[in-house]
Amino acid sequence: MEKLTYQEEEVLMIIYQLGKGFIKDILEKMEEPRPPYTTVASIVKNIERKGYLSSKRYANSYQYTPMINHEDYKSESMARMVSVYFGNSYKKMVSFFAKEQKISIDELEEIIRLIEKK
Repeated sequence: MEKLTYQEEEVLMIIYQLGKGFIKDILEKMEEPRPPYTTVASIVKNIERKGYLSSKRYANSYQYTPMINHEDYKSESMARMVSVYFGNSYKKMVSFFAKEQKISIDELEEIIRLIEKK
């Protein structure tokens, strides 16, 4: 699937929270200052064009529903990030966060326990 922009991903996360929704529903969940209705509508249409959403027409409005579940989207996004930024190495990714002190020893130990369970 085509990569989403930051704004598109932000809107998709709101739709995941809602389960499905109209543009007005999405706008209500956005932080101030909110973008114009037409801007959000354009972003949603781009997300739909990229295959992440489907729409159903109700009178003059469209209700949008995710086409890919949230867990699959997270998995795909993480795999892309690891590929682009860490040369497809999860070890390099974890090392990066450990060096930057973004992950604690307790969290690393928990990760090791999770790996050992599988």
